[in-house]
Amino acid sequence: MYVISYNVNGIRSAVSKGLVEWTEEEAPDVLCVQETKAQPDQIPSPLFEAAGYNTYWFSAERRGYSGVGIVSRQKPDYVEYGMGMEVYDREGRVIRADFGDVTVVSVYHPNGSSGEDRHWFKMRWLEDFLAWAVALKKVRPRLIIAGDFNICHKPIDIHDPVRHATSSGFLPEEREWVSRFIEAGFVDSFRQFNQSPGQYTWWSFRANARQKNLGWRIDYNMVSSELAPEMKNAGIMPEIKHADHCPAWVSI
Repeated sequence: MYVISYNVNGIRSAVSKGLVEWTEEEAPDVLCVQETKAQPDQIPSPLFEAAGYNTYWFSAERRGYSGVGIVSRQKPDYVEYGMGMEVYDREGRVIRADFGDVTVVSVYHPNGSSGEDRHWFKMRWLEDFLAWAVALKKVRPRLIIAGDFNICHKPIDIHDPVRHATSSGFLPEEREWVSRFIEAGFVDSFRQFNQSPGQYTWWSFRANARQKNLGWRIDYNMVSSELAPEMKNAGIMPEIKHADHCPAWVSI
C-alpha cells in the first residue's frame, strides 16, 4: 500500500495546477488530502474518478475553510466522517477509511497562530485527538494517521529553531504533544528512513522561502507500532508544487 498525504491549500487551485494528472501518474493507492477549502459539490470529483479513483470528502460548515478527503483506488470497506465531536467536526478535520485490516485517517490539525483563542482551541483539540486515536488503535491496530499536524517535532524539522522557539507550530507544549503521540504507539515514518536536516513539507509564500528551503516539516504519516514493521520506505516530495505544502508518503 502506497499512501500519500498532501495539504493542497485549496483543492480547486491545486487541480488547476495539475493535481489530478499528477495523482494519476504517481498512482498512490490512497491519497489523503487536507485543506480542501471547498464543499463536496465544489470539488471536481469526476476528474479523479476518470483517473480510476474513488473520492470521499468531509468539508467544514464554513465555506472556503479547512476540509479533508480520501482518494483511493480501492473502495473502502467503511468510511467515517469526523470524530463524533461537533466542536471539531463542524471544521471538517478528520476522515477515516478502512481497507481490509488497515485503517487510513486523513487529518488536518488546527493552526494556532491566529490568536490566543485558536491556540487554546488547538491545545484542546490535540488532547481530544490523541484520546480518539488511541481508542481507534485499540480496535483498528493497523493504522496510518496521515496529515498536516501543524507542528514541527524537533529542531531538525524547522529551518531556524532558535528564532521560531516561541512560534505557533514549534511551541514546547506542541512539540511535547507530538512526543506523547509517538509514545502512545505511533512511528514518524519519515524519520525511520531519513535523519537528514533540511527536510521540509511547508514553506511560507514570503521572501522566496521555498527557493531558499526555509521550511517546516509539519506533514506526517504516523504509522501504528503494530503496522510499522511492514513499512518499506517513506519520504517527502519537495519538487511537487501544487501548493505551499509538498506531499509526504509512506509505503507499506
